[in-house]
Amino acid sequence: MGLTGESLKTTYASARRHPKMTLVVLAFVAFISLGLPDGLLGVAWPSIRASFAIPLDAVGWLLAAGVVGYLASSFLSGPLTARLGVGKVLAVSCAMTGASLIGYTLAPVWWMIVLLGVVVGLGAGAIDAGLNAYVASHFGERLMQWLHASYGIGATLGPVIMTSTLTLVHSWRVGYGVVGGFQLALAACFVMTLPIWNREEQADGSEQPKHLTDYKTPLGETLRQPKVWLGMALFFVYTGSEFALGIWAYTLLVESRGINPEVAGFWVGSYWATFTVGRIVAGVYAKRLGANLLVFGSLIAALIGTVLLWWNPVSEANLIAVAMIGFAIAPIFPALMSGTSQRVGVHFAANTIGMQIAAGGLGSATIPSVVGMLARRISLEAIPVCLMVLFAGLLVLHVIAIGLTPLYIHRRESH
Repeated sequence: MGLTGESLKTTYASARRHPKMTLVVLAFVAFISLGLPDGLLGVAWPSIRASFAIPLDAVGWLLAAGVVGYLASSFLSGPLTARLGVGKVLAVSCAMTGASLIGYTLAPVWWMIVLLGVVVGLGAGAIDAGLNAYVASHFGERLMQWLHASYGIGATLGPVIMTSTLTLVHSWRVGYGVVGGFQLALAACFVMTLPIWNREEQADGSEQPKHLTDYKTPLGETLRQPKVWLGMALFFVYTGSEFALGIWAYTLLVESRGINPEVAGFWVGSYWATFTVGRIVAGVYAKRLGANLLVFGSLIAALIGTVLLWWNPVSEANLIAVAMIGFAIAPIFPALMSGTSQRVGVHFAANTIGMQIAAGGLGSATIPSVVGMLARRISLEAIPVCLMVLFAGLLVLHVIAIGLTPLYIHRRESH
């Protein structure tokens, strides 16, 4: 006990000596924690479905509940952060998420899981929005890229944790309990470092405001721009496609393709692993290639991967395809986000970024749910076909956005 207390004192003293490094590390760990529950669900879903005797597409209720909470907290994160400070918001949000995930382990009926999903979404949305805003204000673009890559680390560990608990103790509840405990420990870390977050926020006043936030464009005027709606459509389709494969790949491989559950769990984890590697690599080469070329090449590679997944010439091809798609689509979200001002103009970029995040949240629930309904009514083999259609549609939207951008820039410069 004394050793533990001494270790905590040493850690806290080190944090005070290196405040910025401490906050960077906590930000990365928090984004890892965001990915953990998303990585758990795909592997856990067949067992959850069996526990509560619910249909295949009932996952849509849980996804929708999470999105309701996520959108609400994301929308309110600005006023909450201004009143409480980012450190307190992160501490409370992690505590809410951890307590709710542990609640999953105790819930006796399905509707309780759905209600707890709202609280998980509330916590995740506040963490996501708060950290994105903080890192954008205090650190560089490359760190932001790698921050999003750290989400993939959590999403990679999630399937590994759930596969291990299913194999060793045959319980999906234990997997959620482990991740819930991690979230509570992270909340304690945020509480311990509150003075450091407060000190950094007090120094904020001396910093120059970010370029995009100088424009106080009304939301109504932003919503009248067609390019804004096109950007929202890009994020809706992309995020929905990313989550659709993450959620349904395990079920497809095990229940339709006959792949061993342990092997399938490992390769679903590889989807998130290659996803993480792809974002790390993209952080190095993004400026050299440019956002448009990076997105275009990523979508072409993703389409090739989905064709291979649909074709299924040999069982090994399934596993290669899943990993390939993860690597291919990894750079798309941050590249589209960094290209927002180019697509819509600097006057509307700040408002559009928030709308795109909201659209992505809706897509992450809506599209996997629709894919699940089609898989239930037609066949699990409809999943790769749906992915091909989604990535092809995303490619078309991106090409339209690229084609309209020069016209928009010309119009903006004429003002």
